[in-house]
Amino acid sequence: MIRFENVTKRYRGTKSPALDNVDFEVLRGEFVFLVGASGSGKSSCLRLILREEVPSDGRVVVLGRDLRTLSSRKVPYFRRHVGAVFQDFRLLPGKTVFQNVAFTLQVIGSSRAFIQQAVPEVLALVGLAGKEKRMPHELSGGEQQRVPIARAIVTNPEIIVADEPTGDLDKPSADAVMQLLQRLKDELGKTMIMVTHDPGTSRYAQKTLHLDKGRLVTLDDQEAPA
Repeated sequence: MIRFENVTKRYRGTKSPALDNVDFEVLRGEFVFLVGASGSGKSSCLRLILREEVPSDGRVVVLGRDLRTLSSRKVPYFRRHVGAVFQDFRLLPGKTVFQNVAFTLQVIGSSRAFIQQAVPEVLALVGLAGKEKRMPHELSGGEQQRVPIARAIVTNPEIIVADEPTGDLDKPSADAVMQLLQRLKDELGKTMIMVTHDPGTSRYAQKTLHLDKGRLVTLDDQEAPA
């Protein structure tokens, strides 16, 4: 599903590469964690997977495509297959929960009839049934994080990437979000790669990639939680 082949990423104005000869593979249906200190290269990995950046050397292959050869006009179509969840939620404050999720489908040209059917289904799936008309500020922190998860999966992507999705949540809310992500992986067969600093979430990982100063220092395989 995702393959990094000797990937190095350099940014202008920096002496050291953000990623230095990184090599790993994420298989279909895996829940993989990226861990490491700030500046270790975790976010650079996600940007490469989302094709926000391209490698300076090596190859990033996602869903069978070498992303360095993907033309700019094809990037929006590629991203329909990769859902993204971020720590800061990125909700539209002037739109309802329904409208926030529907916006993703509107951007890709889905029909009104499909939107009216798909959005309530995905909101029910993430535990927000009955809250379609709420505004973001009327939700708890845990509920707010479920909205971008709904937005990420409403296009039925094969891969979900998550950048610190529990970083701003208290422990009960963080646990609920992790259980939701685990359920989506199990029930929908999604492949997930997640950046985290939270040691309490580690039990959900099937594979953990440890980065240090741009290098992959360890790769740990674990059993999925029961």
